[in-house]
Amino acid sequence: MSVLDSLRSSDGDSSVRWPALLASIVVCELAGVVPSLLTAGDVATWYPTLATPAFTPPSWLFGPVWTFLYLLMGVALYLVWHSDAGRTRRLALAAFSVQLVLNAAWTLVFFGAREILGGFVVIVALLAAILATMAAARHVDRRAALLLVPYLCWVGFATALNYEIWRLNS
Repeated sequence: MSVLDSLRSSDGDSSVRWPALLASIVVCELAGVVPSLLTAGDVATWYPTLATPAFTPPSWLFGPVWTFLYLLMGVALYLVWHSDAGRTRRLALAAFSVQLVLNAAWTLVFFGAREILGGFVVIVALLAAILATMAAARHVDRRAALLLVPYLCWVGFATALNYEIWRLNS
């Protein structure tokens, strides 16, 4: 099965709606880019002053990882958005929206407000919201839920990292 085949609707429609796919990806990428631009100064000046655990990845890794994760999220959003699952679809889209807002909020709280504990509270809520999104998406299009697995894993890792940064700096 090709990548294009996997993007085709599970309801029998064999066409990929390219503008909708692109819009879905752009929405998700913007959820990462906008908060990052707003907090770039804090990332460059404040974050390096913090004590971090030994398992902290190198700074250059975050950009490529998040760009890829937002791409996967965008494809998942597209699959849910263009399904024909009625109320279940609306619930999955609502859950997706909540997790996307929490994702953007974490950057603004952790870096922008320089609130490490606040960031931890937000990221724990984000982790729960991702699980809820995956559960809801699974009932709409199983592929969408599976596309969110790497995101769940990375945010789980980021939760442990956030906790350790809080512990080391409090």
